[in-house]
Amino acid sequence: MPQKLAVIVIHGLGKQHEDFADTFIEEMHKTFSAVSGEKEPGQRTVIKPVYWASVFANREEKLMKTLVGPPYNLRYKELREFMIHYLADAVAYQPLDGGDDNYEAVHKTISAQLNILSAEAGPDAPLCVISHSLGTVIASNFFYDLQYGHRKPPILNPDSALERGDTLSLFYSCGTTLPLWGLRFPKLDKPIQVPGKGFSAQHPQVPGEWINFYDKDDVLAYPLKSIHPAYDKVVTEDRDVNVGTLIKSWTPLCHNGYLKSSSVITPIAEGLDKLWKQVNVKALQPQG
Repeated sequence: MPQKLAVIVIHGLGKQHEDFADTFIEEMHKTFSAVSGEKEPGQRTVIKPVYWASVFANREEKLMKTLVGPPYNLRYKELREFMIHYLADAVAYQPLDGGDDNYEAVHKTISAQLNILSAEAGPDAPLCVISHSLGTVIASNFFYDLQYGHRKPPILNPDSALERGDTLSLFYSCGTTLPLWGLRFPKLDKPIQVPGKGFSAQHPQVPGEWINFYDKDDVLAYPLKSIHPAYDKVVTEDRDVNVGTLIKSWTPLCHNGYLKSSSVITPIAEGLDKLWKQVNVKALQPQG
């Protein structure tokens, strides 16, 4: 039986809802069907959203009511709400020495979805990560901790190669702030490995890929290959794309347009189709 691919979608900064990835997943299924010719994309891919905003949502709403409303009645309420949801996410997602913090709580949301993917796609399913904005920082930290053992994320089923991060094979980062986040460190010289060593050992003929999408008008988005030779080696391509609506595409407001753009969705679908065929080459061969 052909091996399915496991896919997670990790959202970025801002006020998010649990259904944030519904439209993207629907478009990805349509595009994957068009690219692959498979009428039932669920036969080849299993896609799950990682909704980590739930960790902070209640406290951010409480901040809005406590600080912005009566008795202070601060001006520019909409702009302040924007700043609280954007800035607070980045500030709150900080590792603490004692553990049991927001950093760990956010990573648990990824672990939970990997566990579900392991059950539905299989414990050895190749893993594709699609992340936006701060979501790329979160994904990078999560898999860095798995690969280098700095601070092991919770793994619900240690027997699952997928949950251990061993099957990481594709990474698509969109509008990433990772270079800015890297200022916390003396030098940003140790990126996560894509594909992971476990995947490369099992599929040495499959190179995998990490494509970093950025829009030149997006002030939160940056290329990755130039920040250090180590990133130049592991990142396959920094791809300049134009995302956002007709009105927003030429402004910094395009930041939220990546997962709605065909210039992002189509190459991801093509990457998934290519990977599926590569890992299933034996299963697709005629039986004699």
